[in-house]
Amino acid sequence: MQVVEGLIEPLSPGWDHGRTAAKLRQQLTPVLPALECMAGSGDLDLAGSPNWFVPDLAVVPRELAKDGGALVPDQTLLIVEVTSTPNGDTDRIVKRRRYAEYGAPLYLLVDRQQRTCTLFSAPGDFGYTRVNGPHPFGTPLPLPAPFDLELDTSEF
Repeated sequence: MQVVEGLIEPLSPGWDHGRTAAKLRQQLTPVLPALECMAGSGDLDLAGSPNWFVPDLAVVPRELAKDGGALVPDQTLLIVEVTSTPNGDTDRIVKRRRYAEYGAPLYLLVDRQQRTCTLFSAPGDFGYTRVNGPHPFGTPLPLPAPFDLELDTSEF
């Protein structure tokens, strides 16, 4: 369950949704030890707002993850949301705006309905100030520092 703009939203992603998140995790895994980070799906608290998100994938420092509590978006290095038909607009609009507002440095939107990937970076007062995409699936997508890797989006 997550809370989006004050509404409780059940989470029940399908297998294809999970497969896409797993493909991303596989590509990120080789760089995580050097960054002293882990990739997973845990609670993100947006204090002072009517939101409590559970992203499909987030990269966070291992040290912050070990106590088991919720983190806040600015403690992440990357947040990934993979759209599904029922929640696509939430990921495209609400979460993008809120992640920027709460300082998530990188937000990757994998839009399975539009078959595109978009990387948002440089959060500002009015949203992300840099946008790389949307790129059709199959287009390599570079992730900037500290990742410095190119994502293969051909199997999304």
